[in-house]
Amino acid sequence: MADRVSSNVRRRIMASVGTKNTGPELTVRRLLHRLGYRFRLHRKDLPGKPDIVFPGRRKAVFVHGCFWHGHDCRWGKLPQSKLDYWGPKIAANMERDVRNRQDLTAIGWRSFAVWQCQLCDLDTLAQELVSFLDDT
Repeated sequence: MADRVSSNVRRRIMASVGTKNTGPELTVRRLLHRLGYRFRLHRKDLPGKPDIVFPGRRKAVFVHGCFWHGHDCRWGKLPQSKLDYWGPKIAANMERDVRNRQDLTAIGWRSFAVWQCQLCDLDTLAQELVSFLDDT
């Protein structure tokens, strides 16, 4: 399938994607706040700078975009063009994610990954987050 926009427009779109305060991250933060949880953001002293941190519980939540982190869902598929660029880039992101979660575990923290596609069912996501956060 051909891209619907020109390569210059696509380049501008991809370059504008941020790493902090993304739409999915804001949705998860609003959900957690509504559930009564209070948290810190983007702790630089922790491996991977988790998006949402619960210091008292020693738990961290990463909010991953399905495309950027190589999720196995309809939004996580690699593009059909420039595979020599995107393949290694997404693979490196996935390896870094695993390494960051292992490093967190090594220092006594537990982590949870929220995928962008999970935001389609906020009730189920809320149950999963509560289960993760309240589990000791």
